[in-house]
Amino acid sequence: MTIPQRFAPLDSRALIAVSGPDWRGFLQGLLTQDVETLSAGEARFAALLTPQGKLLFDLFVIGRGDGCLIDVAADRRAALIQRLTLYRLRAKVEIAPLDEPVLALWPAPAGDAPEGWSPDPRLPALGLRGYGVCTPSGAIQADEAAYDAWRLGLGAPDPARDAPSETTYPIEANFDLLGGIDFKKGCFVGQETTSRMKRRGTIKTRMLPIAFDGPPPAFGAEVLAGSLRAGEVRSGADGRAMALLRLDRIEGAELTVDGRPVRVERPGYLAGEAAA
Repeated sequence: MTIPQRFAPLDSRALIAVSGPDWRGFLQGLLTQDVETLSAGEARFAALLTPQGKLLFDLFVIGRGDGCLIDVAADRRAALIQRLTLYRLRAKVEIAPLDEPVLALWPAPAGDAPEGWSPDPRLPALGLRGYGVCTPSGAIQADEAAYDAWRLGLGAPDPARDAPSETTYPIEANFDLLGGIDFKKGCFVGQETTSRMKRRGTIKTRMLPIAFDGPPPAFGAEVLAGSLRAGEVRSGADGRAMALLRLDRIEGAELTVDGRPVRVERPGYLAGEAAA
């Protein structure tokens, strides 16, 4: 069955413009993603971490000819600008809010992305992200809730909603499996903890989608494996939610939330990792 193509403005996201002769080196030393090789029109998924390696901001970096755009949660934009300004010191970098819309288009059209659109770097099935572009031809307008349902169906966390600031490691939010960390790029803020977790295989919890009947449980509701705490619910919609789960307690267990049965539905991108 052919899935109709839809697009939606993402009002929960906002843009920052970064430019100046030092912009690449400046961001390269901060973010989990390589920006030295970022090309114009390309989007890369990344994060800015605390020195202890926990998530501060999830973001996308989009190459522009004279700099880049940063796509971040709208309610965190001012805080990110403030944090980047603190790190700037004497670097020749300009950092400013940009009031252009952020949009999503899904499924992705065949062939090359239209002008102004970039493939979502996390998963091809997530479609395209657009920045200040016109309405895509032939696509049906939807709302952000429809896009969130699509994202949840693919099992991709939304760190801005699922990982409260400074409480979650990026690997727990699957950044390593969704292209959000370049382990070969060199130093970045929080690198030591992040690299050690990956290298030693000490990943005990991950965000996985859970399915159930009815409305989503409250954010933070406990997931139980029998009488043992197996994790907690994060964002969700009717029938499906993301949950931060202990991998050692969910295998073969009957899981419940608030007395309701729930089941883990592992997307292909993390099936083997979660089972391990």
